[in-house]
Amino acid sequence: MTYITNYQYYTNGGVIPTDVNHGEYQYVSLADIVNNFMLMYVGNDKLVNNVDRYAILFHAKRAIQELNYDALRNIKVIEQEMGDQLKMVMPPDYVNYVRISVLSGNVLFPLTENRQPISAVGYLQDNNLDILFDQTGEILTGDSRVDILRQEKTLYMGGGAYNGCHGYNYNGDWYFGYRMGGRYGLDTAEANNNPRFSINKASGVIDFSSGIENKHIVLEYVSDGMENGDDSKITINKMAEEYLYNYIKFALLNNKTGVQEYIVNRARKDKTATLRNAKIRLSNLHPSRLLMSLRGRDKWIK
Repeated sequence: MTYITNYQYYTNGGVIPTDVNHGEYQYVSLADIVNNFMLMYVGNDKLVNNVDRYAILFHAKRAIQELNYDALRNIKVIEQEMGDQLKMVMPPDYVNYVRISVLSGNVLFPLTENRQPISAVGYLQDNNLDILFDQTGEILTGDSRVDILRQEKTLYMGGGAYNGCHGYNYNGDWYFGYRMGGRYGLDTAEANNNPRFSINKASGVIDFSSGIENKHIVLEYVSDGMENGDDSKITINKMAEEYLYNYIKFALLNNKTGVQEYIVNRARKDKTATLRNAKIRLSNLHPSRLLMSLRGRDKWIK
């Protein structure tokens, strides 16, 4: 970020939006990273020479991605109301989820992941149960019975403990999700009364079990920091700036012929050491915060 006056920082010079500069000083842009590396690390008297700008840009992006996966953990949060399809399309910059919760009664309840499939691709079959194909030889697909069943929850009004609950009616018998399978041999990892979800990476959607329709889902996920391909918006925290330079230097030397092995190893050690330092700095470990956690040792447990 370019040095600006306090007036520009707080008010953006009176231009709307006025908060565009708030907190920006703690970050350095991708363009500055590439320019600084070419000025300070590339030259005839440097270890790195005769390198193209696009190569530096590529390795800088890879370094930012690896840092987001491993150290930065900048969590993005979105909220969406679920329809009767029980599916949420993954955000365009989604890499992995951190937590998925449902908003109920002004309280966020975390959902557990279902390790069993709750969505499938339905193959069309004839009366002899043979798979049907189109003119090009591809399998014809249709609605999945799995998807249909998890959307067919009906309201039980037969009295008793389950009166007014949603369940499944099969051959005249009623079944309720959290009681199906019996109590004995219960998998404690899935012992949760809330609906569950399953990640469908191939389709780019998150499937939910029934009972989630018309409710608000809060998705917390990790991005790769590439800002949907807009290089002008890519930034990195200044505490990890040195790691990016060492990562780029190592990547260039490691892929270049005629470089002595001890030079590559030294660059690798520099990259590893600065990554460790960046993790420590970005972890925000302060003595006062640690002290507050340790005070819990004196808590009486009744």
